Parts: sequence; structure tokens; C-alpha cells
Amino acid sequence: MIRTRAVVAAVAAAILSGTAALSAEGGPVPHREKWTFSGLFGTFDQAQLQRGFQVYREVCSSCHSLHYVRFRNLAEEGGPDFSVGQVKALAAEYKVKDGPNDAGDMFERPGRPADKFPSPFPNDQAAAAANGGKAPPDLSLMAKARTFARGGLWFITDWLPFVGYTEQGPDYIHALLNGYEEAPKGVEVPAGGHYNTYYPGHIIAMPKPLSDGQVTYAKGADGQPVVPETVDQYSRDITAFLMWTAEPHMLARKELGLRAIIFLLVLAGLLYYVKKKIWSDVGGETHGLQPELHKTH
Repeated sequence: MIRTRAVVAAVAAAILSGTAALSAEGGPVPHREKWTFSGLFGTFDQAQLQRGFQVYREVCSSCHSLHYVRFRNLAEEGGPDFSVGQVKALAAEYKVKDGPNDAGDMFERPGRPADKFPSPFPNDQAAAAANGGKAPPDLSLMAKARTFARGGLWFITDWLPFVGYTEQGPDYIHALLNGYEEAPKGVEVPAGGHYNTYYPGHIIAMPKPLSDGQVTYAKGADGQPVVPETVDQYSRDITAFLMWTAEPHMLARKELGLRAIIFLLVLAGLLYYVKKKIWSDVGGETHGLQPELHKTH
């Protein structure tokens, strides 16, 4: 019996993990990371969102846009929690094209909280020309747009409410930013390409964007960075920020969903009580007729 159980456990483990060793694109499946926003009760870490915004601004914004994010969103509840004054000062640092004016000309002005984040390029053609013929994608919805297949039978547990694994996008972004390596022997990397373990096809046009010590974080009371200034930490912070840009109202959605679940549970309990009350009387009347029916027969 013990041996049989061991065999069954080994087979189950092979199905769940072994078959998920490769993604649909043939590369390794990104490791499942721990995120503060995962699960039914997950929330965003505001300090991490602020660090992620810093990484985006100092590194990613030179190539990638955030078309669906406005400066004022940074001060909204559930986000990075910047103050209104900080948002105004931040927006004013950017130049935004506006117009036409009374003379019919376009002009530049300091940004306002209601403005979108300016694109690093005037149009897609200019972006493509500056990046080897392909425009860098917008990052606003990247955490929701990218995913992968875990394989095996993981779907059996992923859909459970208290598991609810929907972080394939963040796991993929984190893995991609940490997946730059030397190409294996026999793999030819074309000019302008770079080898990445987790990118579909493994050849990616984007050079490795992050390196240790590249972004200087705020220091603690001891004069040391609050978190490590490493590629792994940078990638976690920017990934969390991009998850927020893709779903800025996630906390409100989870709160509403939890309220709906509690309401339905209470409603189900009340309906069950009412059903028991009504059918208990019907049951008594039915039992009272049993003897007469028996005599008739």
C-alpha cells in the first residue's frame, strides 16, 4: 500500500511539474514569484510601486511609453500614493505639446496632472527608426498582455478562489528581465539581437536594460538602501508598477468581489433557513394524511 501511494505521488508530481518544464514557446516556464498583490486578499506595496516608477522613469521611459496612464493617476487610492503636490511638481518637469494657439501654431508647455505621460518618440515611425526597425511596445498593459502556459494539470488548482493564480504576466516580465545570458553553443544571434532564456524564440531586440547599481534608491536611517540595488530587485519593482498600470483599480475590484461573496453566503444561509421553515410545515401536513391514505387502501 505504501509503495502504491509513493508511485501515485511520483506520477502526480511528474504530471504537475515535469510536464510544465517547458512553455508553449519551448523555453523554460518562468518561476512562480511571490507578489504582494497576488491572491484574493493581495494588495499593492506602495513603496514598491514608487520604486518601480523610479525604475521606469530613469530606465524604461527612454524607449517605452505609458499611453494609458496620466500623472494624476499616481495620486489615486490604491496606487503609488504620491501626494497631489508631488504629482503637480512631477508633471511640470515634462514638456507637453499642446495647441493650436490663437495663431494656429502648436506649442510646448509644462505638463499638468491631467496630461498623459509623454511618449519618448513623436510617432511610431520615429520609434521604429531609432530602434532597429521595430517600435518598442507601450508598457501600460504589458502585465496583462503577456502570459504563458504552465502546462500539466496546474489549471486544476490555479482557478481555485484562494489560489487564483493570475500572475503569469508579472512572472514572465520578471523572468524576462533576469533572463539575459550568453547564447549556448550552436545558437547564432543575429546582429542587433540578444539572447534571452525566457523570450519566445530566445532572440530579443531589446538590449539588457538593467544592471546592478543602475538606479539609486532612497537610503534608510543607517545610510544604506532600504532594498538591494540589484537587477532582481529592480525587475520586481518595475513589474509591480506595471501590474498597477495594467490594473489600477485592482484593490477596489477585490473589495467589491469580497463583499459580493459575503452577501451571497448570507443570502444562501437565509434562503436555506426559509426553505427549511416552509417545507417543515408541508412535511407535517403530509405525515398527518398518511394514516387516512393507508386506511383507504
